[in-house]
Amino acid sequence: MNRTNPILGLTMGDPAGVGPEIIAAAWPGFFDGTEAIPSCRPVVYGHPDLIRRALALRKINATVTPIETLDAVQADYFRQFGPNNIPCLTACRDEACAVPDGQIDPRAGQAAYDCLVRAIDAAKSGVLDAIVTAPLNKKSLNLAGHNYPGHTEILADRCGVEDYAMMLYLGPGDYLVSPTGLAVVHVTLHTAMRNVFDQITQASVLAKCHLIRDFMWKIKGSEPRIGVCSLNCHNGEEGLFGREELDIIRPAIDQAVRDGLDAHGTFPPDTLMLAARNGEFDGIVAMIHDQGHIAVKLMGMHRAVNITLGLPIIRTSVAHGTAFDRAWQGTAKITSLYEAVRVAVLLARK
Repeated sequence: MNRTNPILGLTMGDPAGVGPEIIAAAWPGFFDGTEAIPSCRPVVYGHPDLIRRALALRKINATVTPIETLDAVQADYFRQFGPNNIPCLTACRDEACAVPDGQIDPRAGQAAYDCLVRAIDAAKSGVLDAIVTAPLNKKSLNLAGHNYPGHTEILADRCGVEDYAMMLYLGPGDYLVSPTGLAVVHVTLHTAMRNVFDQITQASVLAKCHLIRDFMWKIKGSEPRIGVCSLNCHNGEEGLFGREELDIIRPAIDQAVRDGLDAHGTFPPDTLMLAARNGEFDGIVAMIHDQGHIAVKLMGMHRAVNITLGLPIIRTSVAHGTAFDRAWQGTAKITSLYEAVRVAVLLARK
């Protein structure tokens, strides 16, 4: 690992979505020398022709150099590559270039999967210091024969880990009082609501408390204060609206405290998110997807970063989807990608 200029693998994501476009549009900003993007050596995992098309769309004056290995990236990056020359490792089939814009297509799902797996394996081997992923479409992924709910589960499976979590991280700024930002981890993620109750156990809640504690300790440099959401409305009203808080979630919090964590709860999600915004908590454990996603994106939709916890590699991502409704129209926003790159570099340096 090169802590000064870490090598980042930027996966293209679904070619029918905004992934290629946001990479192309953001590329010059990776080298502008500001503190917003610490120095790094990015390389694209995708298809050179799609990146060239995206550069033309966004009117970015840069060329694309296809590469077969990362030897040149490791040995002499800044002499060969930079704001005007993008190294692109061809990680998917040519058929990805024929995918229609903004539509579900199994060829697109296969391309996104191939790019991701290639980058994961490179990170596992130590060739990449971190990976930053552009969004994929879950239906296209499924049609290609890859039955995963999304990036997170592919990463966990490929890395062979069982204790993992998807976390949204919002750095300082916007509506946040905290100078170290806010992290929100999810106990359940991409699943039907009818499956949620079976997936919330004392063990799963406790595991997420530990994962978010370990991450925020790295960011904050001291013990983070963790708040845990309730599952049922009005915090369950002491069992009136369900006993999950009493029988599952609070016992998990009690164990977390015995383990040395500064954990508190349960709290209704709206109350807890407001307190966290005001700096009372550094991390939040949400029970379901929308408890965390909606609140974080209202506080900073275009700066939020998706981070997978529990992996032996570093992975960050934009916190938005493929945006088929605006793909390949030259209007996709790039601020979330900048934040994902910034956080990936900071984590690699730590």
